[in-house]
Amino acid sequence: MEFTARQIADLLSGTIEGDENASVSRLSKIEEGTKGSLTFLANPAYTPFIYETQASITIVNSDFTPTQPVHSTLIRVENAHAAFAKLLEVYNQVRRDKKGIEEPVFIDKSATVGTDVYIGSFSYLGKNAVIGNRVKIYPNCFIGDNCKIDDDTTIFPGVKIYSECVVGKSCTIHS
Repeated sequence: MEFTARQIADLLSGTIEGDENASVSRLSKIEEGTKGSLTFLANPAYTPFIYETQASITIVNSDFTPTQPVHSTLIRVENAHAAFAKLLEVYNQVRRDKKGIEEPVFIDKSATVGTDVYIGSFSYLGKNAVIGNRVKIYPNCFIGDNCKIDDDTTIFPGVKIYSECVVGKSCTIHS
């Protein structure tokens, strides 16, 4: 996914100093920043790296005052550390908003699947399994016979849920 400085600044209620059309598609440490990456400066110990980084966009505190030219587009926010954390959370939500049924999967003909679901490849849904709405089942999962997975639940890759189990609403199950 690619994001522009304008999109990021709008999301973080920040101000842009530089090219609002600068775009990024990956994250980097400030000392390892390359073109197309996003980084942040929150710890003053890392300040020297802002003058060397090749990151396209850098999130900084609003009171940051450069003492040398900065080549990165800056997004000024109240708290760079908190803003970066918020950005990561939003990014993960966007990335995890998958829908559809990949191939190959096995879904028993007696199973019931809700709306807006995601079922990853190589997953298995047993007899009479009931999958709620907006459920995300990542690849390589096993859902046994007569299982019920309620709405808005996420099941990460490799999870095995044995027969007769019930998983409630808005649960997250890691492998």
